[in-house]
Amino acid sequence: MYPTQTAYSGLPDPDTQGAFYADVPSKRFFAWLIDILLIGLLSVLVLPFTLFLGLFFFPLIFMVISFMYRTVSLANRSATPGMRVMAIEFRTARGQMFDLPAAFLHTVGYTASVTVFPAQLVSIVLMLTTARAQGLTDHVLGTAAINRAAAD
Repeated sequence: MYPTQTAYSGLPDPDTQGAFYADVPSKRFFAWLIDILLIGLLSVLVLPFTLFLGLFFFPLIFMVISFMYRTVSLANRSATPGMRVMAIEFRTARGQMFDLPAAFLHTVGYTASVTVFPAQLVSIVLMLTTARAQGLTDHVLGTAAINRAAAD
């Protein structure tokens, strides 16, 4: 690393390029709502294939589908479908879109945060108070959600 580089040298600077982070926490919330609805719908659509025995372990089905949904969509476009609707996407500390390992690690961190409620609270507070609106998993991995740049 060069002396002028920071850990987040590939991400837009929140002081000089604040538009990339404008309204990201609220957009992440609405994207999360959209994604939860889609994951719920997918989970319900799976039930007939279990001969409705899946009703007895529906939370597990929901969690598995959620994990796959997030990992695959983040690996393909660096954003979940809900994030695409809200025009935001994740970037690594180098400013690159997510690949499969980054998507998997971010999903593991998200799942851990959702499972441990105090971690989720810490994540929400960090999103609302940090310059790059990063959650707990973002801080650990060096990632950030940004507003998608307008198409040329």
